[in-house]
Amino acid sequence: MKKLLTGILLAVLVLALAACGTKDDGGKSNQSGNGEKEELTELKIGASNTPHAIILEEAKPLLKEKGVDLVIEKYQDYIFPNQDLESGEIDANYFQHIPYLEGQMADHGYKFVNAAGIHIEPIGIYSKEYASLEELPEGATILMSNSVADHGRALSLLEAKGLIKLADGIDKAKAEVKDIAENPKKLKFDAKNDPAILPQFFNQGEGDAVLINTNFAIDAGLNPLKDSIAMEDSESPYVNIIAVREGDENNPEIKALVEVLKSQEIQDFILETWNGEIVPVK
Repeated sequence: MKKLLTGILLAVLVLALAACGTKDDGGKSNQSGNGEKEELTELKIGASNTPHAIILEEAKPLLKEKGVDLVIEKYQDYIFPNQDLESGEIDANYFQHIPYLEGQMADHGYKFVNAAGIHIEPIGIYSKEYASLEELPEGATILMSNSVADHGRALSLLEAKGLIKLADGIDKAKAEVKDIAENPKKLKFDAKNDPAILPQFFNQGEGDAVLINTNFAIDAGLNPLKDSIAMEDSESPYVNIIAVREGDENNPEIKALVEVLKSQEIQDFILETWNGEIVPVK
């Protein structure tokens, strides 16, 4: 009887130890080649819904193979991602282009670094009433973003399409409406609108033409290649980047993130998903 009780106790002990060995660790570990579990390093990144968060979701399993658990925080605006990066709420963000980052650092004193350029979202011109820029009438109203960092980009596009001419000697990336030297059609510019609601203005038929960033256009169900009447070409300097706090750009998890996002697999995913509406950076 004593031997039987001892055997039962040993069996229970073995089962308990086996259960402890298979306890779920909440998804923060990975199986190594020798069967041992390796801890994943969490990397929290802020991103716009489209296309940034979609691209990051595709990158998650590739990063997990490199020991990084990618946590994606989605944002609907252009202000909080940088505020949260500065405060340490997130480790990086992926939503902005270089001129916007530089403007934010100048305005708010952020100490951020461009860790890598990932893709370009060509800005487009949309109109409910007119099928081409040539059809825009004299005195037409152009709706633009209230983001000053976008003004130079929008005005440069209008100049490239022959609608206006900017003054000589200015930095076109920082151009404003006051820098227009020639305006043959006497176009009027309304630049007090939040970029996220410009697609709504377009759908409501407000303004003769609306300049919309591609991420907001896609988010609103627009197809930039089909619905716009003009777009930037692939040589646009407005590259969307991974931004991190100064000094974090060499962290292993940031380097792993950049490596994955610039991999052929992710570049092919971008091209196949958006058919040229979004262009990866080599």
